Amino acid sequence: MLPYLTSFYGNPHSRTHAYGWESEEAVEKARTQIANIIGADPKEIIFTSGATESNNISIKGVARFYGAKKKHVITTQTEHKCVLDSCRALEGEGFKVTYLPVGENGILSLEDLDRTITPETALVSVMTVNNEIGVKQPISEIGRICKAKKVFFHTDAAQAVGKVPMDVNEMNIDLMSISGHKIYGPKGVGALYVRRRPRVRLEALQSGGGQERGLRSGTVPTPLAVGMGTACEIATKEMAYDHKWMEKLSMRLLDQIFGKLEHVIRNGDPVQTYPGCVNLSFAYVEGESLLMALKDVALSSGSACTSASLEPSYVLRA
Repeated sequence: MLPYLTSFYGNPHSRTHAYGWESEEAVEKARTQIANIIGADPKEIIFTSGATESNNISIKGVARFYGAKKKHVITTQTEHKCVLDSCRALEGEGFKVTYLPVGENGILSLEDLDRTITPETALVSVMTVNNEIGVKQPISEIGRICKAKKVFFHTDAAQAVGKVPMDVNEMNIDLMSISGHKIYGPKGVGALYVRRRPRVRLEALQSGGGQERGLRSGTVPTPLAVGMGTACEIATKEMAYDHKWMEKLSMRLLDQIFGKLEHVIRNGDPVQTYPGCVNLSFAYVEGESLLMALKDVALSSGSACTSASLEPSYVLRA
């Protein structure tokens, strides 16, 4: 990233001079690196400010574009807050949103999803790996159901890309949200995968210069894009090793805790999960008290987005 902060400072959208060409080349290389990690075409990658923006564009953009004919969106009760808030915003615009429950293991029922899809359904949005409990949803199966019923399928894969194998074509994913800093890239940058064939149409959320295929106006920050692209390239090479290492660390943590303590519950499915995300409940202990007693450990009683709240996690309550 450093060269693009100090030397190659051209606008990647300026195509009349060498400074712009250098930056554009770097951005397009990063676009390819991001596409490769999910099996996409580089032309299907849109740069954003992060997964929150990608989720907003996907959900609101698809719903509003097809809203004249289809006014129904399906999601789950355990999605990231930005997905749930986007759906609530659509409800205020007259859309019907179904919030599907999950089982005690945190996994969506495919039968429930299949029954809920109607001819009015424009979009199904289900996250790949839950950001609080680490549960992996059956994305391939969800994709097959959506494809068979000709409904667009969006997944928030911020917690999955670079950690578990993802292929948008094999999984029949039409839109995917990706975060830079979740894979050791810089904060403030993300990406949105939008399928080109068959084409997914979106209504842009912001007006401007028409960058990123007209879906996300605004200058792409070259240093951040380069950082995210490099992070994706490294993650592609090291994903298998990293996953095995995370499994070892996770087992060590769980063995030590369950071997020495009572009244501990692991939340979420113990098998269909990403080992780098462990969520535990300790009986008879307030979450805030536990945090204060473990000041040297980086842990929280909820997601970073809601860590200031003292309310119980809506994911666990679901």
